[in-house]
Amino acid sequence: MKFQQYIEKHANQITLLTAILIVAGYLSKYALGSMPGYNVTLAIASVIAVIPIFIHAFQALKVKVISIELLVTIAVIGAFIIGEYNESAIVTFLFLFGGYLEKRTLSKTRESIKSLTEMAPTTALVVQDDGTTEEVDIDDVDEGDIVLVKTGASIPVDGKIVEGQGYTDESAVTGESKEIAKNVNDEVFSGTIVSDGFLKIEATKVGDDTTFAKIVELVEDAQDTKSHAEKFIDRFSTYYTPAVLILAIVVYLFSQDFKLAITVLVLGCPGALVIGAPVSNVAGIGNGAKRGILIKGGDAMDTFSKVDTFVFDKTGTLTKGNTAVSAVKSYTDDLNQTLALTAKVETLSDHPLGRAITAYAGHHQLEFNALPITDNTTTKGQGIAAVVDTKNVLVGNQKLMDANGIAMTEPQVADMKELQSTGSSVVLVAVDGQLQAILGVSDTIRPEIAEKLSELRKVGAKHLVMLTGDNAATANYVAQQVGIDEVHAELMPEDKVKFVKQFQKDGRRVAFVGDGINDSPSIATADIGIAMGSGTDVAIETSDVVLMQSSFDALVHAYGLAKNTVRNTKENIVIAVGVVAFLFIGLLLGFIYMASGMFVHEASILVVIFNAMRLIGYGKPADQIGEMAIEPAK
Repeated sequence: MKFQQYIEKHANQITLLTAILIVAGYLSKYALGSMPGYNVTLAIASVIAVIPIFIHAFQALKVKVISIELLVTIAVIGAFIIGEYNESAIVTFLFLFGGYLEKRTLSKTRESIKSLTEMAPTTALVVQDDGTTEEVDIDDVDEGDIVLVKTGASIPVDGKIVEGQGYTDESAVTGESKEIAKNVNDEVFSGTIVSDGFLKIEATKVGDDTTFAKIVELVEDAQDTKSHAEKFIDRFSTYYTPAVLILAIVVYLFSQDFKLAITVLVLGCPGALVIGAPVSNVAGIGNGAKRGILIKGGDAMDTFSKVDTFVFDKTGTLTKGNTAVSAVKSYTDDLNQTLALTAKVETLSDHPLGRAITAYAGHHQLEFNALPITDNTTTKGQGIAAVVDTKNVLVGNQKLMDANGIAMTEPQVADMKELQSTGSSVVLVAVDGQLQAILGVSDTIRPEIAEKLSELRKVGAKHLVMLTGDNAATANYVAQQVGIDEVHAELMPEDKVKFVKQFQKDGRRVAFVGDGINDSPSIATADIGIAMGSGTDVAIETSDVVLMQSSFDALVHAYGLAKNTVRNTKENIVIAVGVVAFLFIGLLLGFIYMASGMFVHEASILVVIFNAMRLIGYGKPADQIGEMAIEPAK
């Protein structure tokens, strides 16, 4: 075991020593005219170089796997038997050197993960009871501790600011490079940088529970999750490698040409085929990770590339989600009292419409917090009925009013339709059996949506669908503005799931784009679930793709990246199979030999790696392609 560890540790030095001995051997032959020196030197080079190859072959055989290394080891033994020391030395050197280059280039594709992990802080300044600070290991920070973060330092915990203000660079989490202003009560994430100012933060999540830690773990797991192509190649190579060994035996039995049989072993090595798919997968996922796009593995990448139908939630997805009361229709002499009662009822809800109404009441300095609620009932998909300050209050949609026998006059119905026609969501308020107000709540449509949905179509989307719990008039208005093909409104969560299942029955590949919380049933049902932003635990854990920026730029990039990654994988498979075919044809025609075949074989491995590395630069401006360090998306 110690010997194996020593060999592994010094693999690069063994490769270099082999190269020096090969050069010395050729100098001995051509400069000094010494054939014994030539043969002995190359034989020593072969023995030294084959040791790490043999160790890998032996370890594979112990678990009943016939590996590439076994083919090379047998080929070297065969070369020794026929006295072709130059062939064995060159083959082993090229194999080791190819492995060295493979590791170097693969490390480039994993650089996004390395950069992410290096951003993770290892210590924290914890504020003590007497106001002093103590630097402690990050593992010793507990929830509820107050940590101090100064300018230029990395935030070590997820938490809430309790003192101070400043600007943070959240590109490690969101991929967005702009600095974010932070003040008291704002939330911050571990791994982000305080670019200016100082913050005292109460820790709400520490260690492996932080958003940043989960992102790093997710991307690392994703890069190890195999795609359909990788799984197929694994199964294929399980049978292919023994088949090459059998072919070499058959060739020898028919030709009685031992050298030819050994050459078949070398040329049949499926190195490029084995490495081609994984390196594309790693490069594609790494590209997404450094832009705040988390794609959960090769399977998700493969399925995402085949999506033809995008299904969107409306609020917070196609719209910004920062709703505000934009119109009030009053049918009472005391509007302020009605609004106060409404706001109190909405304190029972965390719906964006409810938050907009409570914010509106607060802005107009209406006193509602002290009003007593003695009874309340929430009806899913309709609204809330409550007894507030002895008054029976209904706050919700028309279904709630109809269910409780609240009649609307023609002017009131006209007012409601007028608000809906402008894209406003409507909230109806009835007090003691009478409709007293209709509130129009508007949510701003994301300004870039129409353009980005058009780009999504160009990449390959065929059907764009909106499923929303909002009323039909508002939903149709938004759909018209942004270019949605199909709209279904006034849906409850289970209704959205039914539509997703129906699309799948119709033969569509469906991606559901939502906020990762309210739409989690639909996200789980769709072929690909996409969570837009927020960085919440639910968003990270329930969806296949997480867009930390909550931007449609990121959605278009992710979709294009998936298609390019799968295409790149197929290119690598074609290259690998094509090279093997070329080598065998060359062997039959007599212009490919053992050493030259190994050279082409190792070159093909580098070709597929470099082809995959093009994915690292996907989506970058031309002058940035080739830069390997993590850079936030511009």
